[in-house]
Amino acid sequence: MKRRTLDLLLTWTGVLLTVTLIGAGSLLLWGFNFANSQVKTQLAEQKIYFPAKAAFANAKVGTEITPSMIPSVSQYAGQQMLTGAQAEVYADDFIAVHLQEIGAGQTYSQLSAQLIKDPNNAALQNQVATVFKGTMLRGSLLNAYGYWTFGQIALYAAIGAFIAAALMLVLTLLGLRHYRRVDDTAVV
Repeated sequence: MKRRTLDLLLTWTGVLLTVTLIGAGSLLLWGFNFANSQVKTQLAEQKIYFPAKAAFANAKVGTEITPSMIPSVSQYAGQQMLTGAQAEVYADDFIAVHLQEIGAGQTYSQLSAQLIKDPNNAALQNQVATVFKGTMLRGSLLNAYGYWTFGQIALYAAIGAFIAAALMLVLTLLGLRHYRRVDDTAVV
């Protein structure tokens, strides 16, 4: 095979790879924007706000703010929840702490099993209902976090695809330059 023919084939392959990587990067960027937009819209509609900064000054176990919440939850003090990262912190470091306290360390499933054995216990009925609602909210927020995380992964993949496309473009241009300079009679 002639060297020029090989160079031409490799150059066209580079062009196709560059176009493919640009297309993939564009789709990944669209996926990132879609995921972030959906999460932000859905969370904004819920109008969930983190406790005000002043609430963290008197953190005590058994109150709205416990000492364990200060490192993570306080960074968003007073803010409306709009991102997946905020949803994760609220679910894992705020709601989960309160669910542990309300359920005395038991899950909804465990409390519900107790209620089946004692269906007339009004206090247990309220406890089960509250833990159920909190568990469902926590699950919804963690789903928002998961969806948001896929968006973040798409962003990093888009950046990688665009960098790879730029590299392929440079290599393709260098291959085209080499194609023009190689002797027409050279054989591989």
